[in-house]
Amino acid sequence: MKKNDFQKSAANLKKAVPLMVKHHVPATPANYALWYTYVDQTIPELNAEVDAILKDFDILPPANTNLLYRDHIAGKAEVNLQDLKHNMEALVTEVSSSMTDAIADTSQFSKVLEQSFDGLSTQIESQRDPTLDEVMPLIQQLVDEANDIRHSTDFIHNQLKNASDEIARLKSQLAKVQCNALFDSLTSLYNRGAFDADLNMFCDAKQPMSLIFLDIDHFKKFNDEFGHLFGDTILKGISQRLKQACRGGITAYRFGGEEFALIIPNKSLRVARQMADALRLAIEKMTIKDRKNGSKVGNITASFGVAEFTAGDTYTSLVDRADKMLYDAKRAGRNRVMPF
Repeated sequence: MKKNDFQKSAANLKKAVPLMVKHHVPATPANYALWYTYVDQTIPELNAEVDAILKDFDILPPANTNLLYRDHIAGKAEVNLQDLKHNMEALVTEVSSSMTDAIADTSQFSKVLEQSFDGLSTQIESQRDPTLDEVMPLIQQLVDEANDIRHSTDFIHNQLKNASDEIARLKSQLAKVQCNALFDSLTSLYNRGAFDADLNMFCDAKQPMSLIFLDIDHFKKFNDEFGHLFGDTILKGISQRLKQACRGGITAYRFGGEEFALIIPNKSLRVARQMADALRLAIEKMTIKDRKNGSKVGNITASFGVAEFTAGDTYTSLVDRADKMLYDAKRAGRNRVMPF
């Protein structure tokens, strides 16, 4: 590394580490790479996204960090999962073997070529012109070897094409696996794992925020009466309403089954409760068609529990409080927000 490059790297690292500490970013290799690139300002899109998130959160939640790293630093070709790693190793071994065979064939051809020229040189040095009968075997040998090389080249070309197709398939597979690690496949919302990571970070950072839990009322009844596909349609419909509410740093998650959660940064219990009530009304107005007969099914409602982060809260205490409020809403008759 050149001296200037080393000095630049050291300067970037000195800038990156304090920022990571300030925004409560865990010291992992991926996070170092992300923040080093941020202070280096070589990817404007990355800086813009980080700045927008920090404006809303003042911290960088793990779910966002993982997406930023994947989209801007690692790229979809970075294979860090064991099954894909094995596939890539097998692919490299196969191509390497083909290349080795091709190189061996080329070396053999060079050897034959050298021997043929040596034979011609010997005949010329004997001060007599070689006859056609003497030259033809040498030419035929060269032609045969050239054909072998051509076949070998065709083979390696096909192998490389197959390898290229396989790499494209693996990249697509990796993108799906990485997406599944953060998102719920049915609703496309962030999943429980992403929720756990994000809420833990907010609590560790003692960041002002509120938490909303919501649960679809009588969901089992809809499943039993209309079938699980209809139930899936309800889940998707409510997820769309939640996505529409995700502005100003708000993030929605499928917590599990028919239960959802929203993390609302820098908002009080009063504001979060107002938002929950607006969502409750939006869900109440939903109508979904029964695929069997096309009739519209209404009366879909949800109950909400809201809690605000307070000094001394942990992940568990905050979740327990929001969950208790949700239980109170169910017990009070459903289709309502608690605390009232």
